[in-house]
Amino acid sequence: MLAAPLHAADTSPPPGELTGGATTVWVDGKNAFSLPAANLSDEERTRFAIGNSFFKRNWVEAPASTKVRDGLGPHFIARSCGGCHALDGRGRPPEVKGGRHEQPVGLLMRLSVPGVADPHEGVLPEPTYGGQFNNAAVQGVRPEGEVTLRTTPVRGRFADGSRYTLQQPVYGFRQLAYGPMSPKVLVSPRVAPQLMGIGLLEAITEADILQNAADQAASPGPIKGQVNRVWDAVAQKEMIGRFGWKANVASIAHQSAGAFRGDIGITSVWAPGEGCTPVQKDCLQATSGGHGGAFEIDQPTLEDVVFYQAVLAPVARRQIKDPQVRQGQALFEQAGCASCHRPSYTTHQGPNPSMSSPTLNGQTIWPYTDLLLHDMGPGLADGRPDFAASGSQWKTPALWGIGLIQAVNGHTRLLHDGRANGVLEAVLWHGGEAQAAQQQVLQMSRAQRAALVKFVESL
Repeated sequence: MLAAPLHAADTSPPPGELTGGATTVWVDGKNAFSLPAANLSDEERTRFAIGNSFFKRNWVEAPASTKVRDGLGPHFIARSCGGCHALDGRGRPPEVKGGRHEQPVGLLMRLSVPGVADPHEGVLPEPTYGGQFNNAAVQGVRPEGEVTLRTTPVRGRFADGSRYTLQQPVYGFRQLAYGPMSPKVLVSPRVAPQLMGIGLLEAITEADILQNAADQAASPGPIKGQVNRVWDAVAQKEMIGRFGWKANVASIAHQSAGAFRGDIGITSVWAPGEGCTPVQKDCLQATSGGHGGAFEIDQPTLEDVVFYQAVLAPVARRQIKDPQVRQGQALFEQAGCASCHRPSYTTHQGPNPSMSSPTLNGQTIWPYTDLLLHDMGPGLADGRPDFAASGSQWKTPALWGIGLIQAVNGHTRLLHDGRANGVLEAVLWHGGEAQAAQQQVLQMSRAQRAALVKFVESL
């Protein structure tokens, strides 16, 4: 019998390369965010395909011969989930050219007014237009109006003398169909994020998120993240928020039901009612797609759509051994970025196991987020509270997959409203708790900045 070699070659992947553990897929290009977790069973892959079909195909106005897909509107911003999350990827703000721009797709406008918030919504909706502005409508119903956008330059320079120019977006509204908004209206633009790996984020324990907050509270310095506690319509209880730009949603199921109603106008058991305000008479009189008093999307179909999103696979890291990437990682840690963008977790069972897969459990994942709220300073503030989130707080977004947004969606727009064109601009917008990290980046040389960006884009 031959003895094993004393020093067998280690063929295991480097730490962090398998971003989602055994769920990870090795792919790039336009379909990088659209593949199922690598370790799903054949039965689960079939369910994935069913959920995919209802996620990406357009809904139509009622009444229609297509009874399983009618009920669009009355007001909406997209005809399908994939209308905002194209190729399961990231939306973008409209491009302003010659003072003109198209109406946004993949970017919505949250609305509210100051006052006592609805305990289940986290905000007090604007009385005429509700909690979200919808610029499209079915026949016989007026669209709520149009979104306007202009930008103003914000200029600065790095320590080496290199200059940069950021663009501050300023949003407004015109052609309002139901009269003026409240003069106290609070507006927050929110771009649709990429969806890969969200089921794994849901499987991070609340204890881990709370520990992130405790560790930061006990550490010196300005980084003091907070959890957002929100109402979950599926669990019918308060939970820690982890989705949405202000962590104002706790589960994929709640997020999906809310988006079906808010973005497409499709009612469900978790989000009943069309969302028409009392002033919107034409909206209230529109035909429903709920046949015989049923909801417009039935429960099994909604759960299949939730399952589809939950098992979208994260993509393996790229160029992980590249010397420039390694230099960028060291700079990332040196600047304190990892204080908020926590690299790794081990997953456990999520809150809705019937709408996820047990193959997501027990995975070592590398999303680079603490899922906490941080005060990002006045430059990024929207002034709009959301549950416990203040008007200057934002949730730390996961960084995995960020380097593939260009390949999937043809742009590199980042942050909550897409104002940053690329990783470096996103860093330059950081303020508040992240001001010290931003200042360190301003001191970096051109080569160091390039290495930092290359590292983040490798995630």
